[in-house]
Amino acid sequence: MSFHGESHPGIAPTPVETQGFRFNHTMLRIKDPARALAFYSRVLGMQVMRRLDFDEMSFSLYFLAHVEESHAVPEDVAARTAWTFSQTGILELTHNWGTEDDADFAYHDGNAEPQGFGHICISVPNLEAAQAWFDAHDATFIKRADQGKMKDVIFIKDPDGYWIEVVQADRMAGKGD
Repeated sequence: MSFHGESHPGIAPTPVETQGFRFNHTMLRIKDPARALAFYSRVLGMQVMRRLDFDEMSFSLYFLAHVEESHAVPEDVAARTAWTFSQTGILELTHNWGTEDDADFAYHDGNAEPQGFGHICISVPNLEAAQAWFDAHDATFIKRADQGKMKDVIFIKDPDGYWIEVVQADRMAGKGD
């Protein structure tokens, strides 16, 4: 029998009409695409799958993913766009043009008051190696793996102040109830 999710108050049976639905991406607004793309590509190893510009509305979208050699990413732009929107775990960075030129401009990170959005999460194969990598690349730590009440979890910040949780999957097995 296949897993059908945990049961909690408010959970309804999965409607057959939602078969094939999948979570595609999360969007973060960024001030400076050069800084943000440098961080996500150099520090977190993500690749830009597609950039979409909307001249009439003065913004650009950058869709990033961790791509493995086994992924057959289309070279053709239209096919790659469709492929991007069919994936799971994509990060969309939205740049409203001109924000990078305003020294006082900043987006709310969701963790300062009033709290709202919390963080995104990246899973890594080796937490200690990842922490050393972040140190070597001057990442801003909120919490290291050996700090706080929840051990084996790292939090770093991206250039816009958004929090990124970093976990090693097998170390999460014993967390919580």
